[in-house]
Amino acid sequence: MNTPTALLTALLGLSLAACGGHEVVRPTVDVSIGQQLIDLKRAREAGAMSDREYERQRKRLIDSVE
Repeated sequence: MNTPTALLTALLGLSLAACGGHEVVRPTVDVSIGQQLIDLKRAREAGAMSDREYERQRKRLIDSVE
């Protein structure tokens, strides 16, 4: 095996070995309910979600607080 191929093979092996972990690291995000409602409204206004989906998500968010 020539040097570039050997190096590529070694790097590929190392990167695949790193994929075997079971720990999932998630960032801590602290967003207020008010900010989430604003974000939902902006998404609806931008056309990223339908009025029906907006209402469903809004209700779900509000119900999660009660």
